[in-house]
Amino acid sequence: MNMLELDDAAQILDPGPLPLEMGVQRLDSGVLHVAARTDMPHCKGRMFEWWFRFAPDSYQYAWWHPIDHVSSAWVETSPRTHVGSTHLVEERLGADEVYALQIHFVEPAEIFGDAYDAAREAGDVSAIVAAQIGIGEEPLRDERGRPNMGRMAHICRDTPDGMVLRSRFWLGGGSGLPPAALREAISEEVGLGLMRHAHTEFKYLSRYLPSLYIADRRDAEPVELPW
Repeated sequence: MNMLELDDAAQILDPGPLPLEMGVQRLDSGVLHVAARTDMPHCKGRMFEWWFRFAPDSYQYAWWHPIDHVSSAWVETSPRTHVGSTHLVEERLGADEVYALQIHFVEPAEIFGDAYDAAREAGDVSAIVAAQIGIGEEPLRDERGRPNMGRMAHICRDTPDGMVLRSRFWLGGGSGLPPAALREAISEEVGLGLMRHAHTEFKYLSRYLPSLYIADRRDAEPVELPW
């Protein structure tokens, strides 16, 4: 199977089937690549981006995953964009252990380069939420102070039925740690738990996101009545 290192991330903007849509893959760099795919009926990319600007608190975070999500706090939020904010969470990854995570949202071009704009213009992508991620209350950080123990991207593609979401994680990606250290620090079991967690949380989200979005945007966008 083709090894999809972080530098090759632009390949997943292709809307066609990929060799890895669900699963985990240990890369030569030691990074653990985690892939999840979720069909989200009646949702659209603009709704998905709005959800991250909504910045759910701990109570609302449980809507998103009533089993795995424990707490939620936000730093440097803006009503206009999620980019630049940091999400401080406590959550399970498909098992009993609770992880403290820091998720700092970045521009998609930081991961996908010029391919992001091209994919948007072609209609292959309707939205991307991208982030640098850290593990623990004091995670490894880059020179700008951002958490730096991996990369994450949620890639939205609108369809006639709603939206298809590809979630990708490169655990250890961008950290600069040697392969042996990453293999020891990040197990395949954690990756499999994260895969299940990501698919499940976005399946939950798909069940209520359209209604929340419509309620918030009813003065800005037409509301279609189901009757």
